[in-house]
Amino acid sequence: MSETEAAAAAAAKAPTERKPRRLRGHKKGAVTCCVASSARPGVVASSGEDGCLCWFDLRTKDVILTIEATKKPISSICFKAGNEDFVYASAGNEILSFDVRMGSQSKPLETYNYNRDEINQIAVSSKGFLAAADDSGDVKIVNTTQKCLYKRLREAHTSICSTVQFIPWRPWTVITGGLDSKLAVWDFSKGRTLFSIDYGSPELQNGSSSGSAGQCFNPAFVHSVAVSEEGILGGLYKVCAVARGDGAVDIIDLEYKLAPAKSKAFGEKGKFLVSGGNDASVKLWDWSKGFSSETNGTSELVLDIDVKKKVNWLCTAPTDSDNLIVCDTSKVVKVYNFP
Repeated sequence: MSETEAAAAAAAKAPTERKPRRLRGHKKGAVTCCVASSARPGVVASSGEDGCLCWFDLRTKDVILTIEATKKPISSICFKAGNEDFVYASAGNEILSFDVRMGSQSKPLETYNYNRDEINQIAVSSKGFLAAADDSGDVKIVNTTQKCLYKRLREAHTSICSTVQFIPWRPWTVITGGLDSKLAVWDFSKGRTLFSIDYGSPELQNGSSSGSAGQCFNPAFVHSVAVSEEGILGGLYKVCAVARGDGAVDIIDLEYKLAPAKSKAFGEKGKFLVSGGNDASVKLWDWSKGFSSETNGTSELVLDIDVKKKVNWLCTAPTDSDNLIVCDTSKVVKVYNFP
């Protein structure tokens, strides 16, 4: 590597300060979650510890809608698949649904109370199933069409189940992660696991490329999972990203049931991965570099932003600018630009 290349690499790794746009709408506490609209580019919904749901249009500075959904902190939100006029929100062990067209006076249309403990994340599938991961380690699958409990997924996690996502190209498959350091892929129609990965196992810890082997202060808990909407590299790869408590982000090849892949690569669409953490930083990675033999299967850190506060959630918007939305421990939603 030349001196110029080395200097450029060092500059990319050094955290930079960028002044974000600030979206104000929540009254107090932290903003816990955000989701960008795919049907209405530039529209973002957020939830907070104040029990409110806020909608923002990134073309303006002001909040366009606030719904006082509950008196409890809201942990997660998601749009109804195929109809973003409806939104689901989890608070405590309940899931509430709202019709955005009813405005600020909107009341819950439906309430689901199938979870025993506090819900950490909810996700919705294209077939109308709603998944809720809770502190007991269980995942409840709700049929929102028939408005009933469809399946209870249990025994894969021995601790808190922190994250859940449906796999778009496999409509009967869901993936979960927990604070037992396990990742599980389920056929939820049968209520059984297809395969699982234990990041806490000695084999994976000893072979870790993140330098996390033997960590006790920051074990490899699975905090968040993101599944690619489409196959990457022209559809050759269908993967998910797994954010771990030891600071590593792993790429799992879901089609071939591989262990964590050292190469983190995406095609031109889905080329970048954005991650955020308790270190108050947001990082942008170019995964395509992971397929180069010269990089030894490692991705390139393109951008490192110092956001000053612990990151609770982030999402990207399908726009050319104002396309990175960050929720932290403040009541303000922050918006950044990235390439």
